[in-house]
Amino acid sequence: MDKILVTGATGFIGHFVVTELLQRGYEVIASSAHKEKAEAAPWYDQVRYVPFDLEKFDPATDYHQFFGKPDRLLHLAWEGLPQYKSAFHLEINYPRHAAFLMNLVSHGLSDITITGTCFEYGMREGCLSEDMPALPDNPYAMAKDKLRLHLEALQKRYPFVLRWARLFYMYGRGQNPKSLFSQLDNALEKGDTIFNMSGGQQVRDFLPVEEAARYIVSIALQKEVTGIINVCSGQPVTVQQLVEDYLRKKGRSIVLNLGYYPYPDYEAMRFWGSNEKLKTINTDG
Repeated sequence: MDKILVTGATGFIGHFVVTELLQRGYEVIASSAHKEKAEAAPWYDQVRYVPFDLEKFDPATDYHQFFGKPDRLLHLAWEGLPQYKSAFHLEINYPRHAAFLMNLVSHGLSDITITGTCFEYGMREGCLSEDMPALPDNPYAMAKDKLRLHLEALQKRYPFVLRWARLFYMYGRGQNPKSLFSQLDNALEKGDTIFNMSGGQQVRDFLPVEEAARYIVSIALQKEVTGIINVCSGQPVTVQQLVEDYLRKKGRSIVLNLGYYPYPDYEAMRFWGSNEKLKTINTDG
């Protein structure tokens, strides 16, 4: 069974990706910059944990050897979110991650899956498919797209498989406290009667994080479908409808104060993903 390195293992998605891999019987090398968070994770004793902070990247180190020569990499690490407009992504994150990944493939890593973002599609509306050219409109998306193009060019020098799992929206346990559902859960826990939110009419594509993790792992464990792959439901839904469905499932109620916050200016009003390519992959585990 392959040894799989997961970077960003203590992040929102990382926890669920590590759990999914262990459930499928794989040997996991988990890595992150936050050892204390890893030690608190339920999977900590089931993995080989290797702490690593990309800020301390040393080009003289053979990182393939450093991590125990993994067969595959799931690269989930990315710093500085959710500050999508920060120049940090282009000026620091992109060169740091590009150098790290080049180090790995130049020392023998032959199989990489990396998470991208639906923001790479830019301000387009409607159903977004992988054959559309990227038109990133914020520094975070620009940096991710630049990294993908760099790796595609690198494939001409080093023989490695590349899958780019382009994530849409996710929700679930462990999400950023500033995210919509974290704030909603907090309001319910406090007993608030009113929840302030945007107008709620923006159309998005959402997945529970457990389902997204299952898709990411399924993408990473096969070699037939490569390149860009949307990780999405394929189902457009308004944010208001999603919140109302969420409350209904929890058996809770709260007055939604729609329009309290403006709509974000870094994303289009109505967009969702095509999951036709994803559906060609066996995601049943």
